[in-house]
Amino acid sequence: MSARIVMKLTVVEAIATTPEVVRLTLVHPRRPQLPAWEPGAHVDLRLPDERVRQYSLCGDPADRSRYVLAIKREEAGRGGSAWAHAHLGAGASVPISHPRNHFLLTAGARHHVLIGGGIGVTPVAAMARHLAATGGNFTLHLCARSAAQAPLLEELRAVCGERLRCWFSAEGERLDPATLGPPEDGVHLYACGPQSLTAAVQALGWPADQVHVEHFAPLVVEGFVPEPFDVQIASTGATLHVPAETSLLEVLRQNGVNMPSSCEIGVCGACECGYREGDVIHRDVVLPQARRRDHLMPCVSRASGTLTLAL
Repeated sequence: MSARIVMKLTVVEAIATTPEVVRLTLVHPRRPQLPAWEPGAHVDLRLPDERVRQYSLCGDPADRSRYVLAIKREEAGRGGSAWAHAHLGAGASVPISHPRNHFLLTAGARHHVLIGGGIGVTPVAAMARHLAATGGNFTLHLCARSAAQAPLLEELRAVCGERLRCWFSAEGERLDPATLGPPEDGVHLYACGPQSLTAAVQALGWPADQVHVEHFAPLVVEGFVPEPFDVQIASTGATLHVPAETSLLEVLRQNGVNMPSSCEIGVCGACECGYREGDVIHRDVVLPQARRRDHLMPCVSRASGTLTLAL
């Protein structure tokens, strides 16, 4: 997988849509069009200290003149949102990657149920814009503490009309995913938000290929203890040892295997690579089940015994 191409874009508008969320509109300073993207895509935002953070595109996929991001200031986050709120006003420049998408709408679905929890509404907002413009059949459930704290609320009301259902916990209304009912042929669920929300959607018992979730937080498994393992490079036959305290990605780099990466916590998919044999312990939140049969994320995934990589 090649490294992501990065562009320096200019912020032409920065609007607070809630006390904690800023909506940024970015354009290229010279080119009239940006790379095309599909609903559900995200970009990497590169900070001055080389840290990389991922944010979903929430604008209109048909409008290639601009990218729109909505960023919530997370006081307990990893620093990216605080930097964006402090420095990305109108006129600022920021390196942004070409979009990547692990959260695609399903072609041919007869109905799409979109669920956004808090700032997790950003990717499903783009889905709603696309479906509304193309005559798609959908409903959007927006979950937030209150209307005043619901990102993009007024825009979504205009886009969705009666297809928008709001759930404000401060008013005693919370979405119970169980009320969405049993699975039906051609109906697909899409959820992005807190782990409690996505876990509840995944626990509904719907077929795995009808449920789609996106996370921007790493997988947390109580009691997981990493163990050492070995990895063999298929193209050279070289065997490398991965200590318990070191990631597979780090070991590959230490031995001259240059792997692209971005988040390095298993949420973005930048470092995905194939494997041929081995008992993999998948610890990412990106790869669908079918792809895990022969792909992994070396930034977080591990193995038992010896793993053969398709490198």
